Amino acid sequence: MHPSNPSTDAPPTDPLGDRGSAALEFILVGLVLLVPLVYLVVALGLIQGQSLGAEAAARHVARAVSTASDADDARARADAVLAAVSQEYGLDDVDLSFDCTPSGAACPRAGATLHVSVRTSVTLPLVPPVLDLDSIAAIPIDASAAHKVSRFWSER
Repeated sequence: MHPSNPSTDAPPTDPLGDRGSAALEFILVGLVLLVPLVYLVVALGLIQGQSLGAEAAARHVARAVSTASDADDARARADAVLAAVSQEYGLDDVDLSFDCTPSGAACPRAGATLHVSVRTSVTLPLVPPVLDLDSIAAIPIDASAAHKVSRFWSER
């Protein structure tokens, strides 16, 4: 009689049998891991889209205002560009501000550098608007751009 060899002997059988359910475990772990991952991808996509919109609004408004012929033309151009970019990127509650360097005089003016700042916010998806949760779960987005105002700017 040969002695028993553990490497060649048949594995011991489970007296209780195979009680696990691999499909159920796979679905449960998949949902636990997949749902937060999908939420993160959607939230980051919204933030990226709004960031691109705010940056485009700041850049295009700065360019439109700095190349306008006068203050009335600049205001009309800024409103038109901001409306177009807001519609394209779905921006809501956009706060637009102008600043010129060197400071101290009216903005925009001939020869100054125009700084345009755009502020908006992104509400995270699936946050209900109860108890002001949607404003608490909002991500603020700021974008700015600078452009030199034409030397031929005229103030009427």
